[in-house]
Amino acid sequence: MPKYGYARVSTVGQSKHGNSLEHQVNLLLAEGVDQSLIFIDNFTGSKMDRPQFSKLLQILKAGDTLVVTKLDRFARSTIEGEKIVKSLLERGVRIHILNMGILDNTPTSILIRTIFFAFAEFERNMIIERTAEGKAIAKQKSGFREGRPPKFTKLQLDHAIGLLQTHNMREVVNITRISESTIKRELQKRRRQNGQF
Repeated sequence: MPKYGYARVSTVGQSKHGNSLEHQVNLLLAEGVDQSLIFIDNFTGSKMDRPQFSKLLQILKAGDTLVVTKLDRFARSTIEGEKIVKSLLERGVRIHILNMGILDNTPTSILIRTIFFAFAEFERNMIIERTAEGKAIAKQKSGFREGRPPKFTKLQLDHAIGLLQTHNMREVVNITRISESTIKRELQKRRRQNGQF
């Protein structure tokens, strides 16, 4: 019976705690999973719409083996994770978690995976809480702006706009390396601030 593998990363570049995509795939290949039978999602555990995982769940049948590097690749919600595992086991699918072993419906196995899922959910909630706290602290600082920091300083933009008095737009772009769209956006912003339109 075939072995299927599943790998998930929260972000494309995620590499902490052995969760990088490359690391997961290498472990699955070493376990004997064929490259063509490895399903990959680049989604966070908080999202339910993991298309490759959903596709895999539909394919798996009795006698198949699902290989995953860690239990938290399934989900980060204890309830959701246990529901998926229980459903697969009831369908006769063998589940092999590489850092835990084979899962089954014995009381010990249920207890261990419930604890693992609970810790994963707790860790995720702590990350969300720390992120929110960091943002709240940052918001108290003067000049805080949500999102990416501006690419060009006010001084650079002042310089570019000043050059427009004696140069055409193409020349200003070449001199300052600031794009035409950025300069035009800044001009519009300043006109609005000055009540010109």
